[in-house]
This record gives sequence, structure tokens and C-alpha cells, in this order.
Amino acid sequence: MDDEIFKALADPTRRSILDELTERSGQTLFEICSRLSMRHGLTMSRQAVSQHIAVLEKAGLVEVRREGRYRFHDLDPEPLRHLVERWTGPRTREDDT
Repeated sequence: MDDEIFKALADPTRRSILDELTERSGQTLFEICSRLSMRHGLTMSRQAVSQHIAVLEKAGLVEVRREGRYRFHDLDPEPLRHLVERWTGPRTREDDT
């Protein structure tokens, strides 16, 4: 799973998508595309953005929920916490010597 997270984070477009979902979770694909265009100057097809979201979803960083005919995208920061704790886990006094 860690490899998928690093792959997802390696692309600047995917990081921009995560930035937008951090600022406002629960966006539709149309909203994400609009924000990427207006705020980041990224003009991409909806299909291209959808493929980026699929990589983020596979890494567990984005959750997609359906309501009727709409799909809403939410950020899930839990996989990032796992990575941080992997290297910065609890320290003991023995670690300091």
C-alpha cells in the first residue's frame, strides 16, 4: 500500500487535487475540474482528472460516495498518518542513547 501512496503523491496534479479536497471535501468531478482550471491553471479533460482520482482512490487517499447520479469525492488522510507514524512512531528512552 505504501508504494501506491508514494506513486499517488509523486504527481503534481494529484497533489493539487488533494489540496482542493483538503480545502473543501465532498466535491463532484465537475467541481474538481473547475477548481483545478481556475486556481491552478490546469486545463484537463474530465477523463484525465478522473484517472488521477482513480490513482488517489487506489492509494486510499480519496473516497468516492454516490448519491443518486452524483459522485462525491472526499479526502481520507489516514494512509498519510500511517506513513508518518512508520518513521516517527513512539520513541523510547533507549532510542535516545
